[in-house]
Amino acid sequence: MVSPGSTCPPGKAHVSGAEDVALHDIESDAPSVTFRRDGRVERVTARFIAGCDGFHGPSRKAIPASAGREVERVYPFGWLGILADVPPCNHELIYANHERGFALASMRSKTRSRYYIDVPLTERIEDWSDERLWDELAVRLGPEAAANMTRGPALEKSIAPLRSYVFEPMRHGSLLLCGDAAHIVPPTGAKGLNLAASDVHYAVEALRGYFLHRDNDAVATYSARALKRVWKCERFSWTLTKLMHRFPEDGPFERAMQLAELDYIASSDAAQASIAENYVGLPV
Repeated sequence: MVSPGSTCPPGKAHVSGAEDVALHDIESDAPSVTFRRDGRVERVTARFIAGCDGFHGPSRKAIPASAGREVERVYPFGWLGILADVPPCNHELIYANHERGFALASMRSKTRSRYYIDVPLTERIEDWSDERLWDELAVRLGPEAAANMTRGPALEKSIAPLRSYVFEPMRHGSLLLCGDAAHIVPPTGAKGLNLAASDVHYAVEALRGYFLHRDNDAVATYSARALKRVWKCERFSWTLTKLMHRFPEDGPFERAMQLAELDYIASSDAAQASIAENYVGLPV
């Protein structure tokens, strides 16, 4: 994000194909970003930098290790997903907690669907033919969903590891982290894009306060405001992941607790309202 006063030439605020991106002087009032394009090193100087460059980008790495902390939970399974040009089996999302494991049916359009099952991280995508995956989905999703499921060749198949991750604070000097650069949630709660959007909302409010009202506190409080919502969404995603998946250390008691919780949700208007509020997205 380039703020007023940037040295970036007019019409070139957006750069494609940049390589070797690096942040400099983020603790100063004139941070900059360098990158290489077409064999030439270029520099953009701004008053603030918004690090919206994902989990593996350079923004978070530019913050000294002593200035922040990482909190992480890596889950012992991943989601094996298939994307296919087939109509969805239902117009609503289907979450399944089967004795063989978790399954999810989701709709991308009226003619394209994405399905998931959870598998151990030791599984290999080569061992899962389309037929085997469709068969497993039919078992885990249950007979009603299976009867409406259309099978088709995979456009894409992959295994995505699940993790919960937060880096705090989300601001260091003139750098504001947004989205996956600062946090990761397991996809169970569908909160990844929602959280990124709320971060940008808080960042915009902070920058507007600074530039329009000379309010230094607007930027200073960005991290605390954003993290308050981040941790609530992390809680929801973690809770839903625990509810819908079988963990290796779980025994009969943990399974009984899952079933009791699912029964409570199914029979309680208050529980359903809480799930809906968190799933749709908490207010910013």
